[in-house]
Order: sequence, then structure tokens, then C-alpha cells
Amino acid sequence: MTHPPADPLLDRATKLGLFGLVARWDELRDAPWLPSLLDAEELERKKRSLERRLAAARLGRFQAMADFDWSWPKKVDREQIEDLFTLRWIGEAMNVVLVGPNGVGKTMIAKNLAHQAVLRGHTVLFVRAGEMLNDLAAQDGPLALQRRLRRYGGPSLLCIDELGYLSYDDRHADLLFEVITRRYGQKSILLTTNKPFADWPQVFPNAASVVTLVDRLVHHAEIVNVDGGSYRRKEAQENAAGRAKEREGRRAGRRGAVDATATAAP
Repeated sequence: MTHPPADPLLDRATKLGLFGLVARWDELRDAPWLPSLLDAEELERKKRSLERRLAAARLGRFQAMADFDWSWPKKVDREQIEDLFTLRWIGEAMNVVLVGPNGVGKTMIAKNLAHQAVLRGHTVLFVRAGEMLNDLAAQDGPLALQRRLRRYGGPSLLCIDELGYLSYDDRHADLLFEVITRRYGQKSILLTTNKPFADWPQVFPNAASVVTLVDRLVHHAEIVNVDGGSYRRKEAQENAAGRAKEREGRRAGRRGAVDATATAAP
């Protein structure tokens, strides 16, 4: 039995759900405007899909990696970080943990990775650790909690920012453990923290699940260490110095104008 040759245009129209067009395919298949119509429909749907995924990711404002000052951190593996931008680790359901003190650019790196993931078709959610854990803890009843857990379990990439700046109780530790367990081996987590794993018991004092939580998070994970002084503090000092120089320039200009007036006076 022979099969008719595949029609790429018909396949595209079917995938787009243009069923009215498909129903009249024999009549319209040779229309000169058909390829342009399918091109326009596919382009518009890709655009709208990207806009929806960007809005759902909740990335907010961030600086591009082109602005990252690689010379500032005392310790940073540039090749390791640049390799993360291939996003192979998302396809392999691996985690990435960015570890380092405040202000070294962990969030900047994480947001750029998340943005690239969205551009390449992944669903992403970026959330601060405290916001996520408090949101989960506030759910009233097991059904509401399960619905909220699905929210954090659903995206291809879940980005948890700033874990370690606050302390949490056992309930929060259990909730984070639940999120990690639901995604374990299936979907990726990108997490930033200012605490080495040995100090996580300070973040979750007396929580029995901390050891297992860390074990599941770092299993099949890429650990990225960034060390150095606060880049934000450095930038603030440079900005302050620039403003002081501008003010001194204005003062010098006014002094010069006063001197010129005095010299010109009879």
C-alpha cells in the first residue's frame, strides 16, 4: 500500500489548529498567499508565547551579562559560568547553585540564565526564597497547599533567589524540602545563597530535614562559587566619587566667575 507524500504546509496548518483551512485544503492548497499566512501565524504565536513566558517568569529589571565585571570577584570560574549559558543542564534536569557573599553578582547571573531559558522556549519562575516559603506556609489547608506546590513544581526552571539571608523555622524547611523533592530528577532548580552548605543549619535551626534537603539539591548539581567584595558597594562608592567631582567642578566654575567679575570691576 502506498501513502501520499507528506504535505509540509498541511502539517503546519494542522499544528496551528487552523481547522477551517485544513477542511478546505484541496481547494486552497495551491493558493499563493498560503505560505505567507502560515509564516505570519507561526511568528505571531511565537511572539505571544515569548511574551507570556517572560511575564510569568517575573524576572524584573536586571543588567546584561555584558556588563558583568569579571575582574572584580576574587574567585570566579568564567568558563564554568559561560558553559551554563548552553542550558544543557536544564535538559538534563540538573540543578545549579550559586554560592557567594552579598553583592558579588549571583542574582545578576541567575537572572541572565533565567532570561536565556525563557528565550529558548522554557517556562521559568524567578522568586525570592522568603517570598516562596512564606507563600507556601500561608496556605490554608492541604488542598490549597497542594495547588501552591504545583505552582512551584510546574516550570521547567525554578529560580530561588537569596536563600540564607533570613532564618526559617522547621515548617519552612519542610516546605523547601517538598519543593526540591517534587522537582528532583525531573526539573531544574537554580538557587542563589550566601551560605555554604555547612552553614545551612543556621538558616533552618533544628530542622531535621536539612541534611536530606541539601543532599537532594546538590545531587546532579553544578556548584558555582563566586567570592569577593560587594560590587554594589564598589559601584556606590564610584558613583559617590563621581558626584563629588561634579560638585567640585561646579564650585570651581562659580569661583572662577566671581574672580572674573572682580577683575573686570573698575
